[in-house]
Amino acid sequence: MKKVEAIVRHFKLEDVKNSLTEHGVHGMTVSEVRGFGRQKGHTEMYRGTEYTVDFVPKVKIEIICSDDNVKTVVDTILTSAQTGQIGDGKIFVHDLQDSIRIRTGETGEEAL
Repeated sequence: MKKVEAIVRHFKLEDVKNSLTEHGVHGMTVSEVRGFGRQKGHTEMYRGTEYTVDFVPKVKIEIICSDDNVKTVVDTILTSAQTGQIGDGKIFVHDLQDSIRIRTGETGEEAL
């Protein structure tokens, strides 16, 4: 099993969710996060005063999938979240040791 974490732009969340659903991925966790990379934030004007926004708001999507589905999940996120601009985000893939469904006690891939 793998855990795929994707940090993407807010306005791309619906596109990513719809594309993943079309490819048979029905479960995901979404969190609002803030951070910076090469984009390094930006400046904004508010009531005539300029200020710097150091941490850019993004969305983090977490998906647990079988080893067989990792390539599909990653490729789907890549194509649906990409704008070609700095700040499109990142995808991380982690090995997952185990999963347990609390309601039934099922473990491993049966818990997905």
